[in-house]
Amino acid sequence: MVAPVHLDGPKRSARLDAVIETLLGADPVVVTTHANADGDGAGSAVALAGFLREHGADARLVNPTPFPESYSFLLPDPDWVLSPKSAAESDWCRRAGLAVVVDTGDRRRIGRIASMIRGLPAVVIDHHPPGDRPITGVRYVDTRASAAGELVFEVIEHAGGPWTETIVRALYVAILTDTGGFRFRNTTSRCLRIAGRLVELGADPEELHRAAYSRFHPRHYALLRESLATLTVHEGGRIAWMTVPKDAFDRLGATVDDLEGFVDVPRNLAGVELAILFRTTSDGRIKVSLRSLAPAAVNGIAKALGGGGHAQAAAAVVSGPLEKAIDRVVQMATGSLQG
Repeated sequence: MVAPVHLDGPKRSARLDAVIETLLGADPVVVTTHANADGDGAGSAVALAGFLREHGADARLVNPTPFPESYSFLLPDPDWVLSPKSAAESDWCRRAGLAVVVDTGDRRRIGRIASMIRGLPAVVIDHHPPGDRPITGVRYVDTRASAAGELVFEVIEHAGGPWTETIVRALYVAILTDTGGFRFRNTTSRCLRIAGRLVELGADPEELHRAAYSRFHPRHYALLRESLATLTVHEGGRIAWMTVPKDAFDRLGATVDDLEGFVDVPRNLAGVELAILFRTTSDGRIKVSLRSLAPAAVNGIAKALGGGGHAQAAAAVVSGPLEKAIDRVVQMATGSLQG
């Protein structure tokens, strides 16, 4: 297991120097993030690709799942993204001189990309607790950061820029979304200072908030309506969960992007300390998203299920059937609150 980095002063500066030296010493470059990328993963990846391109490297995004449509507004050119499982993707990984992994440091979370970049030098920039299958390479990992985007900002700032519109917008969205619009517990004075700096550099808070949060397709609300019928409260109101009906998901032609904010529904119920969202994946397994209010923590539950994440936001994928998975996870959640 690789310990997270908590470096300050000269040691932190030296680690940043090592990251930048590695980043700027390779071409072409694969930039990737975890499956079903969120705003932080997508934004951090776009920002780093933009940074590398400004320094002359041909950097492309190669992800285990398609780049999220909901964050496509961050891409200056769709050709930055290589289609999953395409010949171009495989060829790029064979020719690459470096792999950059953001917003995760665990091989399991990048799926099939792990085997495609095996043997490449790697840079990992992440803010999650270390997993059991770390990606080796030059690691810049700090669990105190609000988002991977905060650490990518630090890298680019240490390198002296440049601060293009693409980089600035992508990093602002990365931090905005991983802090829940600057309302979650991980919102720190440091991340707010960085957001302020990005505004000075040209980020438009109103435009980017609207782009990140005011973009739902009508099917999002149709699916939410059917999911709300499953909302369940347990353990005297301390635990709540909701299930995304697979038949409705398939019938509506929904995508993972349409699930944005669903886990917040049980979390926002008065008195709830631990919230869970269940959905059946295309291969029949069950995706479990966990959220909690401090001091309750959910990363221990996720890790026991083979997943991971933060103390108050974590996830895992477990075997079905759905009813068995719900019983198992709720029992674990109950035990964690009673322990």
